[in-house]
Amino acid sequence: MSGTEDVAASAPATATPDDYGTLYVVGIGPGLPHDMTQRAKDVIQTADCVVASNLYQEFLRKDGTLPPESAALSGRTDDSEVADEEGTVLERTDGHTQTLIRSSMGKQVELAREAFARVRDGEDVAHVSGGDPNVYGKSDLLFTMADADDADDVPIEIVPGVTAALSGAANLGAPLSNDFCTISLSDKWRGWDEIEEKLRAAAISGFVVVLYNCWRDYERAVAVLREERADGVPAAIVNDAGRGTAGRNLDDETETITTLGDLPDHDEEVGGMGSSIVVGTHETRVWRNDYREFLVTPRGGRDVDDF
Repeated sequence: MSGTEDVAASAPATATPDDYGTLYVVGIGPGLPHDMTQRAKDVIQTADCVVASNLYQEFLRKDGTLPPESAALSGRTDDSEVADEEGTVLERTDGHTQTLIRSSMGKQVELAREAFARVRDGEDVAHVSGGDPNVYGKSDLLFTMADADDADDVPIEIVPGVTAALSGAANLGAPLSNDFCTISLSDKWRGWDEIEEKLRAAAISGFVVVLYNCWRDYERAVAVLREERADGVPAAIVNDAGRGTAGRNLDDETETITTLGDLPDHDEEVGGMGSSIVVGTHETRVWRNDYREFLVTPRGGRDVDDF
């Protein structure tokens, strides 16, 4: 680290202006509210403005984290328009009103600028991200936009959430108890050559690998892993972890335990954005009790006496 970076890193934080709010980038977990942290729930319930996609709005209404659609104040909309839509004003049971803005994929720049403006006007804004904001979520977008728009004055706080790799692993048992990594198969911002390099490095290094965005060439990714890892290592497909019967891929939350070599035979079980694939190592085992199968990756070959 250079001397300039040392000074910047040690400089005291600038005090937040008294009339500003805070921009919270909130991870709500992989699906329904039962996998959301209490901190995330509190921020969303008390925010002046909530930015969330239609799907996340639906999830957040399941337990009252967001008020029902019937809580919209008749004839009242927010003055500001984002993505050609007016914000809906909701009234909570305690009398607190919130503006709800629909997040859509093609309008993230406008939504970020709207959030900055609202924070400067004194509002707390909860910008909802699925899973964890730092795992292929919204956090980097908001920081990139803040840099591009000279929004250094806007306070930003990241509220962590449970990412699909962790939720899916919990459903499977203990597949991530040793070193693991996540790799996105999305080639929107990087080419396949880079993705293949990461896959190969992870396979050679002995990481349990969790694949995200599996609707993009997952068979191609599996082919690379098979070049460096035995076909017989356990693997699993997880759909819509944390979403229960609200799953969108196979109309339910599902886990399929198989092997790396047999993954290509399960093409119909790999759905859309809610699908992730876990590929074990030579240490990963399928363990069965009286009820079901689990995946277990021991931590460094420990046995009972080591505890």
